[in-house]
Amino acid sequence: MTARSAQDLQELIRQLDADRAWLLQEIDGGRWSELRFDLAALERELGQLLTRVSDLDEETKLR
Repeated sequence: MTARSAQDLQELIRQLDADRAWLLQEIDGGRWSELRFDLAALERELGQLLTRVSDLDEETKLR
């Protein structure tokens, strides 16, 4: 992975994490109550995905 693509990946992870945090805040604030359970599941899955990608990125850097 080039330095530029590693930076792009880190930026994408930061943006998606910010979006995940915003979604969680909106759900907790009572928005989209009819979709609350589906959106909460989406937020959890996105959080897990971001954790896995970050872990894999760190493993790649250690090699």
